[in-house]
Amino acid sequence: MRKSRTFEDVIAQIERRIADDGLTVGDRLPGERQLAEQLQVGRSSVREALRVLETLGVITSQAGRGPDAGAVLISRPESALADLLRLHLGTASLALPEVIDTRLMIEQWAVQHVDAPEAMEVMRSALDSMEAAASFEEFVDHDVTFHMGVALLSGNRLLAATMRALRQTIHAYSVSAVRAAGRTDVLMADHWRIYELVGARDGQGAARAVADHLAHAYPSLTGEGHARSGDPA
Repeated sequence: MRKSRTFEDVIAQIERRIADDGLTVGDRLPGERQLAEQLQVGRSSVREALRVLETLGVITSQAGRGPDAGAVLISRPESALADLLRLHLGTASLALPEVIDTRLMIEQWAVQHVDAPEAMEVMRSALDSMEAAASFEEFVDHDVTFHMGVALLSGNRLLAATMRALRQTIHAYSVSAVRAAGRTDVLMADHWRIYELVGARDGQGAARAVADHLAHAYPSLTGEGHARSGDPA
């Protein structure tokens, strides 16, 4: 079993656990520690996955201890997952520049139309995990979560589902690109810049930072001029 998993893998396992345990709306999920042990993953990966599921409207979480603490199922994920699978299969045949262009549009829209600031918790958790990543593969796993957090900022769950499918499609390429670069410091600086500009409610600046980041992440596909074509007017 891999030491680290993409957040999609953890989400998929949590969703299977919901189905296998016969949970219905209103039922409580196992605790974070218990889920980590059951799924054989780190608690940080479970935490990131639960935050994404909460923002997507599948669960709601309450902090603290006692009978009212933890994650509660508030909607069944099956229909959304079926739609997402169809989208993933459809995007699998797209050219990479098309995928990058779509990511650019989604992320620039999201950082300029923040309606779910709680998604910044997903971004911050992913930043901390990227800083501690022990391999390029682990770095990209948490990078995926960070950009899911960006997509979730707008509160538009369709945009978030689209981003999830797009990132699944290019995950292997993303790992190869980071490994070829041999370093992550430039990408980390980009991530922090996006996070800080969103926190400062500088949508225009954050949108430019997104374009810069994609140009750094995929220089052979974007090029400086191509990435800048998505800049806000």
